[in-house]
Amino acid sequence: MISVAEASARILAGIQRSPSVRVSTEDSLGKVLAEPVVAGITSPPWDNSSMDGYAVRSADIERVTLRVVETIAAGAFPSRELGEGEAMRIMTGAPTPLNADSVIRKEDTDEGLDIVTIRDLRDSAKNIRKAGEDFNKGDTLFDAGQLIGIAHLGVLAAAGVHSVNVFRSPRVAIVSSGDELVELRDFTTEMAGTKIVSANSVTLAAMVREAGGEPVNIGIASDDPESMREKLDQAAGCDLIITSAGISVGDHDHVRSAVTDIGGTVDFWKVRMRPGAPLAFGYIHGVPWIGLSGNPVSAMVTFEIFARPAIRKMRGLQRLFRRTIAVTLGEPFKLAASLMHFLRVVITPDDGNNYVARLAGSQSSAVLTAMARANALLVLPGDRLSLDAGDRFVAIPLGDEHESAATLVLG
Repeated sequence: MISVAEASARILAGIQRSPSVRVSTEDSLGKVLAEPVVAGITSPPWDNSSMDGYAVRSADIERVTLRVVETIAAGAFPSRELGEGEAMRIMTGAPTPLNADSVIRKEDTDEGLDIVTIRDLRDSAKNIRKAGEDFNKGDTLFDAGQLIGIAHLGVLAAAGVHSVNVFRSPRVAIVSSGDELVELRDFTTEMAGTKIVSANSVTLAAMVREAGGEPVNIGIASDDPESMREKLDQAAGCDLIITSAGISVGDHDHVRSAVTDIGGTVDFWKVRMRPGAPLAFGYIHGVPWIGLSGNPVSAMVTFEIFARPAIRKMRGLQRLFRRTIAVTLGEPFKLAASLMHFLRVVITPDDGNNYVARLAGSQSSAVLTAMARANALLVLPGDRLSLDAGDRFVAIPLGDEHESAATLVLG
């Protein structure tokens, strides 16, 4: 057995970023930039008004009354520069005339059309957005490695960027195995007692999507080496191969032998953790392969710890792991073995803005309902088998519910 940390390091050391592709800006949300984006224009391109009001010279507003010589609508341009004792009606976003250094909001005037009276001088030298206030032509808007969010899309659009170079979403092959399994689409209640649904086919595909990958369901291999070899061959062209079940030492566990039969290599196949101790990693025709346990909870936990970071690295992301949250045990726990444990827990804030962890239900690796109730994985190093309520550890939040809390707790 190797440690969780060593297994993670060995997997990630062999993971490469996906090739880059050019996509339209509209389709780039959630992608990671493969190269910097440089502004081809200046924004805003001209000095413009941030208010509906009157463009004036601050030297003139003490006069109180000014001549209105023009109206500048948004999308229009002033026909001439602003002269002494003059004002121009102007709309929000419209270019300000040369010599104007202030826009008096209209509510501080009598809104005159020919002559305007200024009733408040608070806007002297205010309310003009300068050209290039946001960015200038030639500025680097975003560096390579930037995850594109909604606000980033707005910047790209404002800069007139039609397409960007991003890391391609990795294609992740999913292969399940077991004669007892059937795909959900093929299952009927009449099969109960003779067949079970391959829950891993559904959950792992969903976890791949959540991590930003593109799942490719290869299907279910039967419990014989030839069937597994055929399924693994069908995964050609994918960037990562994930199998579930068949990696332990049973008579029908053929995945590791099938990998080596087709020229693949096995780096390791057991990790000091629970659930999910049977965990394999290697390469098939140069493509990284992660072999997960067939137990549904074990498969989900080990995917979270090992496969999700690998997919995020392929996407070009810098932060591969979820932030952890410091938690207090809300009840005593007893562990059965000196292994690193990942218990399915519900974490909730107490009155002091600390988080308390309690078991979400049975910790059996076959009980999916407890995994569904859990909102975090409690990480226990396994150096003590008896743990008391009030002991402090860390938890890995599942999903985004506690992302802000994690940031606050960790500073």
